[in-house]
Amino acid sequence: MSLPPEFALIARHFRPLAGPGALDLLDDAALLDPPPGRQLVLAADAMVEGVHFLPADPPETVGRKLLRVNLSDLAAMGAEPLGYLMTTSLPRGVADSWIAGFVAGLAEDQRIFGLSLLGGDTTATPGPACLSLTILGTVPPGQALRRAGARPGDAVWVSGTLGDGALGLRVLRGELPGDAEGHLARRYRLPEPRLALSRALRGLARAALDVSDGLVQDLGHLCRAAGCGAEIEAAAVPLSPPARALVEEDPARLLLALTGGDDYELLFAAPAGAEAEVARRAAAAGTPVMRIGRFVAGPPEVTVRGRDGAPLTLAREGWSHF
Repeated sequence: MSLPPEFALIARHFRPLAGPGALDLLDDAALLDPPPGRQLVLAADAMVEGVHFLPADPPETVGRKLLRVNLSDLAAMGAEPLGYLMTTSLPRGVADSWIAGFVAGLAEDQRIFGLSLLGGDTTATPGPACLSLTILGTVPPGQALRRAGARPGDAVWVSGTLGDGALGLRVLRGELPGDAEGHLARRYRLPEPRLALSRALRGLARAALDVSDGLVQDLGHLCRAAGCGAEIEAAAVPLSPPARALVEEDPARLLLALTGGDDYELLFAAPAGAEAEVARRAAAAGTPVMRIGRFVAGPPEVTVRGRDGAPLTLAREGWSHF
């Protein structure tokens, strides 16, 4: 007896991604033994075609981005990846080659980041494509990075460069000049989860999250969790050379670096005076970091100051999901 189409698709494409505990994707659920002496960390993120990725994006990068934005949630907690569950709702009639490319991207990043598929579900939809992933990680007990914990006087730090994802999206849409295969487009399609840095910051960073919805908005989350405010310097926000060139051409584009989202960099609080230790640990993790401001006593608000020290007026703080 031949397999029903759904199960044939799973056997053909997704079973090769399965790891220990997935039971070859033949049962209703996975069986998993957490590593002894570790706490489980779980997170979930979804991506919708036309919202989180473009219809013309290569399927390999769609699969990799789906996994990476979830890995970034583990990085925000200082966790290490263990495995993941995935649900795909794909339009009826989607090309088998598209699914093969999507799976190839997942397989590549499974190899890079050291995790495997545990199970999930596959359904059809009239469209658009909807992809959801639940990721599992582990962290030593009591060492998870949390959003709450920043104190007035702590420094505000960020990893990598900001604005690349938002600018890259506009390059791919043809709204800004740039190469569809260049740095900015790649950063939109393939964010870099800062797992090594987050592990290195355990015991030093007082609070952390990943910048997914925009620097100002996400820093506001840390402020609300801590019950204090923050001030950052716009000139200190790190930009990549391609992003800086676009901002120098039109300074209004700096707004995208501050509020655009899709960066998936690590934003964290560290004690004042810990600059040398933060730099040492970041260098050991192979990740650039930049101090961009400080937490201050007062209401949980974020102030962005220009070169003259005056507060900037922002039309928005970040991406809204609704």
